[in-house]
Amino acid sequence: MENCIFCKIARKEIPANKIYEDKDILAFNDINPAAPVHFLLIPKLHIDSLIDVQDIHQSLLGKMLSLAPQLAKEQGCENGFRTIINTGPAGGQEIFHLHFHIIGGREHLPGMIHTG
Repeated sequence: MENCIFCKIARKEIPANKIYEDKDILAFNDINPAAPVHFLLIPKLHIDSLIDVQDIHQSLLGKMLSLAPQLAKEQGCENGFRTIINTGPAGGQEIFHLHFHIIGGREHLPGMIHTG
């Protein structure tokens, strides 16, 4: 997508603090981190959101999921991390390019869902 900020980062039109890149995937630090470790893992292929994933994307998503723990450990998340995929407006997605948030670096992250 021409105006997608993550596509522009993947095309190197916008700088990012990259931590990993191959022909299919890019990982870079979040510009507004929620924890000591907070990076985004994106496919270079533009997919709007998880709701738009199709069978042809299985190997790409599998590659992303298997890469996530490796990168998290390299970034210092030895005791675990949180993986978040916000999907659609109701799911809190702000950038409509599929991306995984990998968050960690603390002893224990706060809970995510509050009841009340």
